[in-house]
Amino acid sequence: MIRCNLTSIIVSDQQRAEDFYVGTLGFVKHQDFPAGEYRWLTIQAADGSGAMLSLEPAGYEFARTYQKALYDHGIPLTSLGCDDVIAEYERLKGLGVVFQGTPTRQEGAPTMAIFDDTCGNLIMLHEG
Repeated sequence: MIRCNLTSIIVSDQQRAEDFYVGTLGFVKHQDFPAGEYRWLTIQAADGSGAMLSLEPAGYEFARTYQKALYDHGIPLTSLGCDDVIAEYERLKGLGVVFQGTPTRQEGAPTMAIFDDTCGNLIMLHEG
């Protein structure tokens, strides 16, 4: 069986991303070592579940262009799951996380909310 063990989130600043994803969202650092002028920096859910996330520097112009195009069009780069979007929305909003409106639920879809990760991305938070 094939499964996802690692995926990347393009970030404009790796230290700011670490501060946000670890310090604010509650992920834990998994690996962190030099990789040229950047770092190989991975994080994972605090309980060890799910795929690791690589906080990948937007070191190439095409990566920055892609990231900006998604952001400018209001398209989340990725989606993160949780058990209770409303509770996480309230917790994160209290920590200063900027959301694009309040959580919503559409017919046949889970409750979701979109926030700015401070590193050039919109991230969808979904229930489930």
